[in-house]
Amino acid sequence: MSDILEEFRDHVVIVGGGLAGMMAALRLAPQPVVIVSRGKLAGGSSSALAQGGIAAALGADDTPSLHLQDTLRAGDGLCDEAAVRSILADAHQAVAALERAGVSFDRDATGEFAFGLEAAHQRRRIVHAGGDGTGAAITHALICAVAAQSSISLLEGVEATAVLTADGSVSGLQILGPTGEAVIPSSRIVLATGGAGGLYEATTNPLGNIGQAIVLAARAGAILADLEFVQFHPTALACSRRPLPLVSEAVRGEGAILINDLGDRFMVGVEGEELAPRDVVSRAIAAQLAQGRRVFLDARSALGAGFAARFPTIHRLCHEAGIDSAHDPIPVRPAAHYHMGGVAADIRGRSSVEGLWVIGEAAATGLHGANRLASNSLLEAAVMGLRAADDISGTLSRNVSLGGLATGTCAADASAVRAIVSRQLGVIRERCGLQSAIASLLPLARSAGASRDPALTALLIGVAAILREESRGAHARSDFPEKRARADRSFLTLEEGLAHADGLVDNFARSA
Repeated sequence: MSDILEEFRDHVVIVGGGLAGMMAALRLAPQPVVIVSRGKLAGGSSSALAQGGIAAALGADDTPSLHLQDTLRAGDGLCDEAAVRSILADAHQAVAALERAGVSFDRDATGEFAFGLEAAHQRRRIVHAGGDGTGAAITHALICAVAAQSSISLLEGVEATAVLTADGSVSGLQILGPTGEAVIPSSRIVLATGGAGGLYEATTNPLGNIGQAIVLAARAGAILADLEFVQFHPTALACSRRPLPLVSEAVRGEGAILINDLGDRFMVGVEGEELAPRDVVSRAIAAQLAQGRRVFLDARSALGAGFAARFPTIHRLCHEAGIDSAHDPIPVRPAAHYHMGGVAADIRGRSSVEGLWVIGEAAATGLHGANRLASNSLLEAAVMGLRAADDISGTLSRNVSLGGLATGTCAADASAVRAIVSRQLGVIRERCGLQSAIASLLPLARSAGASRDPALTALLIGVAAILREESRGAHARSDFPEKRARADRSFLTLEEGLAHADGLVDNFARSA
Protein backbone atom coordinates (compact mmCIF):
# COMPACT_ATOMS: atom_id res chain seq x y z
CA MET A 1 0.00 0.00 0.00
CA SER A 2 1.46 3.36 -1.02
CA ASP A 3 1.55 6.22 1.47
CA ILE A 4 -0.31 9.38 0.42
CA LEU A 5 1.94 12.40 1.06
CA GLU A 6 -0.78 14.81 2.10
CA GLU A 7 1.76 17.46 3.13
CA PHE A 8 2.46 18.03 -0.58
CA ARG A 9 -1.14 17.98 -1.80
CA ASP A 10 -1.78 20.90 -4.18
CA HIS A 11 1.95 21.59 -4.55
CA VAL A 12 3.34 21.91 -8.04
CA VAL A 13 5.47 18.77 -8.46
CA ILE A 14 8.68 19.09 -10.49
CA VAL A 15 10.45 15.86 -11.43
CA GLY A 16 14.13 16.57 -12.04
CA GLY A 17 16.59 18.97 -10.48
CA GLY A 18 18.60 20.36 -13.39
CA LEU A 19 18.55 23.85 -14.88
CA ALA A 20 15.00 23.69 -16.29
CA GLY A 21 13.46 22.28 -13.12
CA MET A 22 15.19 24.70 -10.77
CA MET A 23 14.35 27.70 -12.96
CA ALA A 24 10.68 26.71 -12.89
CA ALA A 25 10.70 26.20 -9.13
CA LEU A 26 12.34 29.58 -8.47
CA ARG A 27 9.99 31.38 -10.85
CA LEU A 28 6.95 29.85 -9.13
CA ALA A 29 7.96 31.18 -5.69
CA PRO A 30 6.24 31.79 -3.32
CA GLN A 31 3.84 29.16 -4.66
CA PRO A 32 4.54 25.82 -2.93
CA VAL A 33 6.66 23.47 -5.04
CA VAL A 34 8.19 20.07 -4.38
CA ILE A 35 11.17 18.92 -6.45
CA VAL A 36 11.57 15.15 -6.84
CA SER A 37 15.13 14.13 -7.70
CA ARG A 38 16.76 10.71 -8.12
CA GLY A 39 19.93 12.02 -6.50
CA LYS A 40 21.16 15.21 -4.93
CA LEU A 41 19.80 18.37 -6.56
CA ALA A 42 21.49 18.77 -9.97
CA GLY A 43 23.80 15.88 -9.12
CA GLY A 44 22.47 13.62 -11.85
CA SER A 45 21.74 16.28 -14.43
CA SER A 46 23.43 17.05 -17.73
CA SER A 47 23.11 20.74 -16.85
CA ALA A 48 25.93 20.48 -14.34
CA LEU A 49 28.25 18.93 -16.95
CA ALA A 50 27.64 21.53 -19.69
CA GLN A 51 30.86 23.19 -20.82
CA GLY A 52 30.00 25.50 -23.71
CA GLY A 53 27.37 27.84 -22.36
CA ILE A 54 24.17 29.54 -23.48
CA ALA A 55 23.60 30.67 -27.07
CA ALA A 56 22.19 34.20 -27.01
CA ALA A 57 22.30 36.88 -29.71
CA LEU A 58 23.38 39.67 -27.36
CA GLY A 59 26.51 40.94 -29.13
CA ALA A 60 26.69 44.21 -31.04
CA ASP A 61 27.32 42.34 -34.31
CA ASP A 62 24.56 39.78 -33.74
CA THR A 63 20.79 39.61 -34.10
CA PRO A 64 18.05 37.10 -33.24
CA SER A 65 17.47 36.69 -36.99
CA LEU A 66 21.05 35.45 -37.48
CA HIS A 67 20.61 33.08 -34.54
CA LEU A 68 17.36 31.91 -36.15
CA GLN A 69 19.14 31.22 -39.45
CA ASP A 70 21.79 29.13 -37.72
CA THR A 71 19.23 27.16 -35.69
CA LEU A 72 17.09 26.38 -38.74
CA ARG A 73 20.12 25.37 -40.77
CA ALA A 74 21.36 22.99 -38.08
CA GLY A 75 17.83 21.62 -37.60
CA ASP A 76 17.91 20.38 -41.20
CA GLY A 77 14.34 21.17 -42.19
CA LEU A 78 12.53 19.85 -39.11
CA CYS A 79 12.50 22.83 -36.75
CA ASP A 80 9.18 24.40 -35.84
CA GLU A 81 10.07 27.91 -36.99
CA ALA A 82 7.44 29.60 -34.84
CA ALA A 83 8.78 27.82 -31.74
CA VAL A 84 12.35 28.71 -32.68
CA ARG A 85 11.51 32.41 -33.08
CA SER A 86 9.61 32.46 -29.81
CA ILE A 87 12.27 30.75 -27.69
CA LEU A 88 15.23 32.66 -29.16
CA ALA A 89 13.40 35.94 -28.57
CA ASP A 90 13.56 35.29 -24.82
CA ALA A 91 17.33 34.76 -24.68
CA HIS A 92 18.02 38.14 -23.06
CA GLN A 93 15.31 37.55 -20.44
CA ALA A 94 16.70 34.12 -19.61
CA VAL A 95 20.28 35.34 -19.19
CA ALA A 96 19.04 38.23 -17.02
CA ALA A 97 17.02 35.81 -14.85
CA LEU A 98 20.07 33.63 -14.34
CA GLU A 99 22.15 36.64 -13.32
CA ARG A 100 19.47 37.65 -10.81
CA ALA A 101 19.66 34.11 -9.42
CA GLY A 102 23.37 34.58 -8.78
CA VAL A 103 25.10 33.35 -11.95
CA SER A 104 28.20 35.38 -12.81
CA PHE A 105 28.90 35.14 -16.54
CA ASP A 106 32.39 35.72 -17.91
CA ARG A 107 33.04 39.24 -19.17
CA ASP A 108 35.88 40.93 -21.01
CA ALA A 109 38.01 43.88 -19.90
CA THR A 110 35.28 46.33 -20.97
CA GLY A 111 32.64 44.58 -18.89
CA GLU A 112 30.84 43.08 -21.89
CA PHE A 113 30.02 39.40 -22.20
CA ALA A 114 33.04 37.35 -23.32
CA PHE A 115 31.28 35.51 -26.14
CA GLY A 116 32.54 32.13 -27.34
CA LEU A 117 32.16 30.60 -30.80
CA GLU A 118 30.82 27.11 -31.46
CA ALA A 119 30.08 25.04 -34.55
CA ALA A 120 27.47 26.24 -37.06
CA HIS A 121 27.15 29.70 -35.43
CA GLN A 122 27.79 32.73 -37.63
CA ARG A 123 28.77 34.86 -34.67
CA ARG A 124 30.49 34.54 -31.31
CA ARG A 125 27.35 34.35 -29.17
CA ILE A 126 28.00 31.74 -26.48
CA VAL A 127 27.69 33.25 -23.01
CA HIS A 128 29.73 31.20 -20.55
CA ALA A 129 30.74 31.15 -16.89
CA GLY A 130 33.96 29.88 -15.37
CA GLY A 131 35.48 29.30 -18.81
CA ASP A 132 34.33 25.80 -19.73
CA GLY A 133 32.53 25.22 -16.43
CA THR A 134 29.28 26.98 -17.34
CA GLY A 135 26.96 24.18 -16.28
CA ALA A 136 28.63 23.77 -12.91
CA ALA A 137 28.59 27.53 -12.29
CA ILE A 138 24.90 27.84 -13.20
CA THR A 139 23.73 24.85 -11.19
CA HIS A 140 25.75 25.90 -8.13
CA ALA A 141 24.12 29.33 -8.17
CA LEU A 142 20.63 27.88 -8.65
CA ILE A 143 21.12 25.29 -5.90
CA CYS A 144 21.97 28.14 -3.50
CA ALA A 145 18.91 30.09 -4.65
CA VAL A 146 16.64 27.06 -4.22
CA ALA A 147 18.03 26.39 -0.74
CA ALA A 148 17.21 29.96 0.26
CA GLN A 149 13.59 29.73 -0.97
CA SER A 150 11.25 28.45 1.73
CA SER A 151 8.45 27.67 -0.73
CA ILE A 152 10.50 24.89 -2.37
CA SER A 153 10.63 21.43 -0.77
CA LEU A 154 13.06 18.72 -1.88
CA LEU A 155 12.61 14.96 -2.08
CA GLU A 156 16.08 13.64 -2.96
CA GLY A 157 17.02 10.04 -3.57
CA VAL A 158 13.50 9.40 -4.86
CA GLU A 159 12.49 7.97 -8.24
CA ALA A 160 9.27 8.92 -10.03
CA THR A 161 7.64 5.70 -11.24
CA ALA A 162 4.29 6.82 -12.68
CA VAL A 163 2.27 9.91 -13.53
CA LEU A 164 -1.23 9.09 -12.34
CA THR A 165 -4.29 10.29 -14.23
CA ALA A 166 -8.03 10.41 -13.70
CA ASP A 167 -10.45 11.22 -16.53
CA GLY A 168 -7.53 12.16 -18.80
CA SER A 169 -5.98 14.69 -16.41
CA VAL A 170 -3.04 14.49 -14.03
CA SER A 171 -3.98 13.38 -10.52
CA GLY A 172 -0.67 12.58 -8.85
CA LEU A 173 2.87 11.26 -8.97
CA GLN A 174 3.80 7.78 -7.78
CA ILE A 175 7.32 7.63 -6.34
CA LEU A 176 9.74 5.09 -4.93
CA GLY A 177 12.13 6.07 -2.18
CA PRO A 178 14.21 4.49 0.59
CA THR A 179 11.08 3.81 2.66
CA GLY A 180 9.04 2.36 -0.19
CA GLU A 181 6.28 3.60 -2.48
CA ALA A 182 4.29 6.79 -1.97
CA VAL A 183 1.99 9.08 -3.93
CA ILE A 184 1.96 12.87 -4.14
CA PRO A 185 -1.59 14.04 -4.98
CA SER A 186 -1.29 16.89 -7.49
CA SER A 187 -3.05 18.23 -10.56
CA ARG A 188 0.08 19.99 -11.84
CA ILE A 189 3.25 18.06 -12.63
CA VAL A 190 6.36 19.21 -14.50
CA LEU A 191 8.75 16.66 -16.01
CA ALA A 192 12.32 17.98 -16.31
CA THR A 193 14.28 14.73 -16.16
CA GLY A 194 16.78 15.36 -18.96
CA GLY A 195 17.59 13.18 -21.94
CA ALA A 196 18.27 9.55 -22.81
CA GLY A 197 22.05 9.39 -23.30
CA GLY A 198 22.40 6.93 -20.41
CA LEU A 199 20.92 4.27 -22.69
CA TYR A 200 24.28 4.20 -24.51
CA GLU A 201 27.60 2.75 -23.40
CA ALA A 202 29.48 5.78 -24.80
CA THR A 203 27.74 8.89 -23.54
CA THR A 204 28.54 12.29 -22.09
CA ASN A 205 25.33 12.18 -20.01
CA PRO A 206 24.92 10.96 -16.44
CA LEU A 207 24.19 7.23 -16.70
CA GLY A 208 20.85 7.75 -14.94
CA ASN A 209 19.52 9.83 -17.84
CA ILE A 210 17.56 7.07 -19.52
CA GLY A 211 14.55 8.91 -20.95
CA GLN A 212 12.48 8.74 -17.78
CA ALA A 213 10.09 11.49 -18.88
CA ILE A 214 9.31 9.65 -22.11
CA VAL A 215 8.11 6.58 -20.22
CA LEU A 216 6.24 8.55 -17.53
CA ALA A 217 4.44 10.73 -20.07
CA ALA A 218 3.79 7.95 -22.60
CA ARG A 219 2.12 5.73 -20.01
CA ALA A 220 -0.02 8.72 -19.01
CA GLY A 221 -1.18 9.04 -22.64
CA ALA A 222 1.05 11.85 -23.88
CA ILE A 223 2.16 12.30 -27.48
CA LEU A 224 5.89 11.89 -28.16
CA ALA A 225 7.88 13.59 -30.91
CA ASP A 226 11.09 13.25 -32.94
CA LEU A 227 12.38 10.29 -30.91
CA GLU A 228 14.71 9.05 -33.67
CA PHE A 229 16.95 12.11 -33.43
CA VAL A 230 19.76 11.40 -30.98
CA GLN A 231 22.71 13.77 -31.28
CA PHE A 232 26.18 12.35 -30.88
CA HIS A 233 28.79 14.83 -29.75
CA PRO A 234 31.76 14.27 -32.04
CA THR A 235 34.47 14.99 -29.49
CA ALA A 236 34.09 13.11 -26.25
CA LEU A 237 37.41 12.34 -24.56
CA ALA A 238 38.31 8.77 -25.53
CA CYS A 239 39.18 7.30 -22.13
CA SER A 240 37.96 4.73 -19.59
CA ARG A 241 35.93 7.17 -17.51
CA ARG A 242 32.08 6.92 -17.60
CA PRO A 243 30.30 9.02 -18.54
CA LEU A 244 32.82 10.13 -21.12
CA PRO A 245 34.13 13.64 -20.43
CA LEU A 246 33.15 16.20 -23.05
CA VAL A 247 35.72 18.13 -25.06
CA SER A 248 33.60 21.18 -25.83
CA GLU A 249 32.92 22.37 -29.34
CA ALA A 250 34.29 25.68 -28.13
CA VAL A 251 37.79 24.15 -28.38
CA ARG A 252 37.29 23.86 -32.14
CA GLY A 253 35.79 27.34 -32.03
CA GLU A 254 39.18 28.54 -30.79
CA GLY A 255 40.95 26.93 -33.75
CA ALA A 256 41.68 23.33 -32.77
CA ILE A 257 41.69 20.87 -35.69
CA LEU A 258 40.79 17.19 -36.11
CA ILE A 259 43.46 14.75 -37.27
CA ASN A 260 43.78 10.98 -37.43
CA ASP A 261 46.72 8.92 -36.22
CA LEU A 262 48.44 9.44 -39.58
CA GLY A 263 48.33 13.18 -39.05
CA ASP A 264 45.73 13.70 -41.79
CA ARG A 265 43.28 16.55 -41.32
CA PHE A 266 40.24 14.70 -42.66
CA MET A 267 37.68 17.55 -42.34
CA VAL A 268 39.42 19.63 -45.03
CA GLY A 269 37.09 20.00 -47.98
CA VAL A 270 33.94 19.53 -45.87
CA GLU A 271 31.79 22.66 -45.69
CA GLY A 272 32.49 24.28 -42.33
CA GLU A 273 35.43 21.94 -41.74
CA GLU A 274 35.87 21.38 -37.98
CA LEU A 275 32.95 23.72 -37.29
CA ALA A 276 30.49 21.82 -39.46
CA PRO A 277 27.24 20.74 -37.73
CA ARG A 278 27.68 18.01 -35.14
CA ASP A 279 26.06 15.25 -37.18
CA VAL A 280 28.51 15.87 -40.04
CA VAL A 281 31.56 15.84 -37.77
CA SER A 282 30.34 12.79 -35.83
CA ARG A 283 29.87 10.75 -39.00
CA ALA A 284 33.28 11.81 -40.31
CA ILE A 285 34.96 10.68 -37.07
CA ALA A 286 32.92 7.46 -37.01
CA ALA A 287 34.10 6.71 -40.55
CA GLN A 288 37.72 7.14 -39.49
CA LEU A 289 37.23 4.82 -36.50
CA ALA A 290 35.51 2.23 -38.71
CA GLN A 291 38.66 2.20 -40.87
CA GLY A 292 40.77 1.38 -37.83
CA ARG A 293 42.14 4.88 -37.41
CA ARG A 294 42.31 6.84 -34.15
CA VAL A 295 41.11 10.44 -34.05
CA PHE A 296 42.57 13.39 -32.15
CA LEU A 297 41.67 17.00 -31.49
CA ASP A 298 44.84 18.99 -31.97
CA ALA A 299 44.88 22.32 -30.11
CA ARG A 300 48.65 22.66 -29.93
CA SER A 301 48.97 25.45 -32.51
CA ALA A 302 45.70 27.21 -31.72
CA LEU A 303 45.99 27.31 -27.93
CA GLY A 304 49.17 25.62 -26.74
CA ALA A 305 50.09 26.78 -23.26
CA GLY A 306 46.91 28.89 -23.13
CA PHE A 307 44.66 25.83 -23.17
CA ALA A 308 44.51 25.48 -19.38
CA ALA A 309 43.44 29.08 -18.86
CA ARG A 310 40.67 28.98 -21.50
CA PHE A 311 39.46 25.45 -20.76
CA PRO A 312 40.41 24.60 -17.17
CA THR A 313 37.88 21.78 -16.78
CA ILE A 314 38.92 20.02 -19.98
CA HIS A 315 42.60 20.53 -19.10
CA ARG A 316 42.00 18.84 -15.74
CA LEU A 317 40.12 15.94 -17.33
CA CYS A 318 42.90 15.47 -19.88
CA HIS A 319 45.51 15.55 -17.13
CA GLU A 320 43.61 12.85 -15.22
CA ALA A 321 43.74 10.73 -18.40
CA GLY A 322 47.49 11.27 -18.77
CA ILE A 323 47.23 13.84 -21.58
CA ASP A 324 49.04 17.18 -21.65
CA SER A 325 46.54 19.42 -23.46
CA ALA A 326 49.23 21.99 -24.28
CA HIS A 327 51.55 19.53 -26.00
CA ASP A 328 49.55 16.40 -26.86
CA PRO A 329 46.70 15.88 -29.33
CA ILE A 330 43.57 14.85 -27.44
CA PRO A 331 42.02 11.46 -28.35
CA VAL A 332 38.30 11.84 -29.11
CA ARG A 333 35.31 9.79 -30.24
CA PRO A 334 31.57 10.38 -30.80
CA ALA A 335 29.27 9.79 -27.83
CA ALA A 336 25.54 10.08 -27.25
CA HIS A 337 25.04 13.63 -26.07
CA TYR A 338 21.58 15.13 -26.57
CA HIS A 339 18.11 13.88 -27.45
CA MET A 340 16.26 16.24 -29.77
CA GLY A 341 13.18 14.05 -29.31
CA GLY A 342 11.06 13.68 -26.23
CA VAL A 343 7.56 14.48 -25.04
CA ALA A 344 5.77 16.79 -27.47
CA ALA A 345 5.37 20.17 -25.77
CA ASP A 346 4.18 23.60 -26.88
CA ILE A 347 5.96 26.89 -26.24
CA ARG A 348 4.40 27.05 -22.76
CA GLY A 349 5.71 23.59 -21.91
CA ARG A 350 2.29 21.94 -22.04
CA SER A 351 2.08 18.30 -23.13
CA SER A 352 -1.03 16.72 -24.64
CA VAL A 353 -2.12 15.56 -21.15
CA GLU A 354 -3.95 18.14 -19.05
CA GLY A 355 -1.87 19.16 -16.04
CA LEU A 356 1.41 17.78 -17.39
CA TRP A 357 4.20 20.15 -18.45
CA VAL A 358 7.51 18.95 -19.89
CA ILE A 359 10.60 21.15 -20.15
CA GLY A 360 14.30 21.01 -20.97
CA GLU A 361 15.83 18.07 -22.83
CA ALA A 362 12.89 15.86 -21.87
CA ALA A 363 10.64 17.93 -24.13
CA ALA A 364 10.41 18.18 -27.91
CA THR A 365 9.33 21.75 -28.61
CA GLY A 366 10.52 21.84 -32.22
CA LEU A 367 13.43 24.16 -31.40
CA HIS A 368 16.13 21.68 -32.32
CA GLY A 369 14.67 19.90 -35.32
CA ALA A 370 16.82 17.04 -36.59
CA ASN A 371 20.08 18.32 -35.10
CA ARG A 372 20.51 20.70 -32.15
CA LEU A 373 22.58 23.82 -32.65
CA ALA A 374 25.36 23.98 -30.05
CA SER A 375 24.42 25.68 -26.75
CA ASN A 376 20.75 26.11 -27.65
CA SER A 377 19.95 23.48 -25.02
CA LEU A 378 20.77 25.49 -21.90
CA LEU A 379 18.97 28.42 -23.50
CA GLU A 380 15.85 26.31 -24.02
CA ALA A 381 16.02 24.90 -20.48
CA ALA A 382 16.15 28.39 -18.96
CA VAL A 383 13.49 29.90 -21.23
CA MET A 384 11.07 26.99 -20.91
CA GLY A 385 11.56 26.73 -17.16
CA LEU A 386 10.42 30.33 -16.87
CA ARG A 387 7.57 29.89 -19.35
CA ALA A 388 6.16 26.74 -17.80
CA ALA A 389 6.20 28.44 -14.39
CA ASP A 390 4.37 31.47 -15.76
CA ASP A 391 1.80 29.21 -17.41
CA ILE A 392 1.29 27.17 -14.23
CA SER A 393 0.87 30.38 -12.24
CA GLY A 394 -2.17 31.13 -14.37
CA THR A 395 -3.85 27.83 -13.44
CA LEU A 396 -5.66 26.71 -10.32
CA SER A 397 -5.00 23.50 -8.48
CA ARG A 398 -7.85 21.02 -8.95
CA ASN A 399 -9.20 18.64 -6.36
CA VAL A 400 -7.94 15.25 -7.47
CA SER A 401 -9.11 11.74 -6.83
CA LEU A 402 -6.31 9.27 -7.29
CA GLY A 403 -6.93 6.66 -9.93
CA GLY A 404 -5.42 3.19 -9.95
CA LEU A 405 -1.79 3.02 -8.95
CA ALA A 406 0.86 1.54 -11.21
CA THR A 407 1.89 -1.97 -10.26
CA GLY A 408 5.21 -3.76 -10.45
CA THR A 409 7.24 -0.55 -10.22
CA CYS A 410 10.90 -0.69 -9.29
CA ALA A 411 14.07 1.35 -9.71
CA ALA A 412 15.12 1.44 -13.36
CA ASP A 413 18.37 -0.15 -14.55
CA ALA A 414 19.58 0.26 -18.13
CA SER A 415 22.52 -2.15 -17.97
CA ALA A 416 20.74 -4.87 -19.98
CA VAL A 417 19.75 -2.36 -22.66
CA ARG A 418 22.97 -0.45 -23.35
CA ALA A 419 24.69 -3.02 -25.57
CA ILE A 420 21.61 -3.33 -27.81
CA VAL A 421 21.15 0.42 -28.12
CA SER A 422 24.84 1.15 -28.68
CA ARG A 423 25.14 -1.50 -31.40
CA GLN A 424 21.97 -0.78 -33.38
CA LEU A 425 20.85 2.79 -32.56
CA GLY A 426 24.18 4.56 -32.94
CA VAL A 427 25.61 7.10 -35.38
CA ILE A 428 24.73 4.94 -38.44
CA ARG A 429 21.59 2.79 -38.56
CA GLU A 430 20.00 0.30 -40.98
CA ARG A 431 16.78 -1.70 -41.12
CA CYS A 432 18.03 -5.16 -40.16
CA GLY A 433 19.86 -3.80 -37.14
CA LEU A 434 16.85 -1.75 -36.07
CA GLN A 435 14.54 -4.77 -36.42
CA SER A 436 16.95 -6.84 -34.36
CA ALA A 437 17.07 -4.16 -31.65
CA ILE A 438 13.28 -3.90 -31.52
CA ALA A 439 12.95 -7.69 -31.29
CA SER A 440 15.37 -7.75 -28.35
CA LEU A 441 13.87 -4.75 -26.57
CA LEU A 442 10.16 -5.62 -26.84
CA PRO A 443 10.13 -8.48 -24.29
CA LEU A 444 12.21 -6.38 -21.88
CA ALA A 445 9.80 -3.46 -22.25
CA ARG A 446 6.89 -5.76 -21.41
CA SER A 447 8.63 -7.36 -18.45
CA ALA A 448 8.22 -6.46 -14.80
CA GLY A 449 11.93 -6.05 -14.18
CA ALA A 450 14.29 -3.14 -13.73
CA SER A 451 14.99 -3.06 -17.49
CA ARG A 452 11.36 -2.32 -18.33
CA ASP A 453 11.40 1.47 -18.51
CA PRO A 454 14.76 1.99 -20.24
CA ALA A 455 13.87 -0.78 -22.70
CA LEU A 456 10.58 0.94 -23.50
CA THR A 457 12.31 4.26 -24.16
CA ALA A 458 14.87 2.54 -26.41
CA LEU A 459 12.12 0.58 -28.16
CA LEU A 460 10.21 3.75 -29.03
CA ILE A 461 13.39 5.39 -30.32
CA GLY A 462 14.00 2.30 -32.46
CA VAL A 463 10.46 2.33 -33.87
CA ALA A 464 10.74 6.03 -34.76
CA ALA A 465 14.13 5.35 -36.37
CA ILE A 466 12.88 2.50 -38.55
CA LEU A 467 9.86 4.53 -39.67
CA ARG A 468 12.04 7.42 -40.91
CA GLU A 469 13.38 6.04 -44.17
CA GLU A 470 15.84 8.81 -44.96
CA SER A 471 19.00 10.36 -43.56
CA ARG A 472 18.47 13.77 -41.97
CA GLY A 473 20.36 15.62 -39.27
CA ALA A 474 21.44 13.26 -36.51
CA HIS A 475 19.45 10.35 -37.98
CA ALA A 476 21.61 8.53 -40.55
CA ARG A 477 20.45 5.36 -42.36
CA SER A 478 22.99 3.46 -44.45
CA ASP A 479 20.10 1.84 -46.36
CA PHE A 480 18.42 5.22 -46.96
CA PRO A 481 21.39 7.59 -47.32
CA GLU A 482 19.50 10.35 -49.14
CA LYS A 483 17.40 13.11 -47.64
CA ARG A 484 13.80 13.35 -48.77
CA ALA A 485 12.80 16.52 -50.60
CA ARG A 486 10.21 17.15 -47.91
CA ALA A 487 9.86 15.69 -44.45
CA ASP A 488 7.77 16.28 -41.37
CA ARG A 489 8.34 15.88 -37.68
CA SER A 490 7.40 12.46 -36.30
CA PHE A 491 4.77 11.95 -33.61
CA LEU A 492 4.01 8.74 -31.74
CA THR A 493 1.95 7.47 -28.83
CA LEU A 494 2.77 4.48 -26.66
CA GLU A 495 0.00 2.42 -28.21
CA GLU A 496 1.16 3.25 -31.74
CA GLY A 497 4.77 2.48 -30.87
CA LEU A 498 3.94 -0.93 -29.40
CA ALA A 499 1.69 -1.78 -32.34
CA HIS A 500 4.48 -0.95 -34.80
CA ALA A 501 6.95 -2.97 -32.72
CA ASP A 502 4.66 -6.02 -32.68
CA GLY A 503 4.29 -5.89 -36.46
CA LEU A 504 8.02 -5.46 -37.01
CA VAL A 505 8.87 -8.34 -34.69
CA ASP A 506 6.38 -10.62 -36.49
CA ASN A 507 7.92 -9.71 -39.85
CA PHE A 508 11.43 -10.15 -38.49
CA ALA A 509 10.59 -13.61 -37.14
CA ARG A 510 9.09 -14.72 -40.45
CA SER A 511 12.11 -13.52 -42.43
CA ALA A 512 14.68 -15.00 -40.04
